[in-house]
Amino acid sequence: MIKEFCAENYTSIPLAIANGANRIELCDNLAVGGTTPSTGVIEEVLSYANEKSVPVMTIIRPRGGDFVYNDIELKIMHTDLIEAKKLGTDGVVIGCLTPSGWLDEEALEVLIDSAEGLQITFHMAFDAIPQERQYEAIDWLVEHGVHRILTHGGVAGTNIEDNFAHLKQLITHADGRIIILPGGGITSENAQVVADALEVHEVHGTKIVPLSE
Repeated sequence: MIKEFCAENYTSIPLAIANGANRIELCDNLAVGGTTPSTGVIEEVLSYANEKSVPVMTIIRPRGGDFVYNDIELKIMHTDLIEAKKLGTDGVVIGCLTPSGWLDEEALEVLIDSAEGLQITFHMAFDAIPQERQYEAIDWLVEHGVHRILTHGGVAGTNIEDNFAHLKQLITHADGRIIILPGGGITSENAQVVADALEVHEVHGTKIVPLSE
């Protein structure tokens, strides 16, 4: 099972990897759901993780709040993505929506094109898409070469177990074309339970491995 550790900066990464994290989602500012980490942080994390053969997915998100970005913010994201790619990140984590809650197709096409050769995860912006349109969103992301979708399967703050029914529907619709990566409220305590219930091989969280010596 892949345990993707959602990391804030470099601090906990050596311990997380030692305790079984075998992929990293690298962020800053987890208090707002994660924003793009600095170049220095990306560089040091890649240096350490690469030695341990642990892939790093760098989030590209210019600020907290919603996922509707203006032209300047999209320009910032594009620059940050190019920089992360130059530094050698294994993948990027992105997500852009329109005010109506649909995928910002134009913005995503630019970012996906720039991320060629990298793994691409569409982050929990997915959960802000109306549920009846999420199946259509999966199809669009598959067609555009996105590798996985990080989703809680419901509104933030809800219990992950309460969202199993919807997550199972998303997984069925994805049908192996794209990975549905459950996250939000998954810890080292319940990771196996979640993986078994949903029949998935990847789980995500800030507490996905124990962070004590």
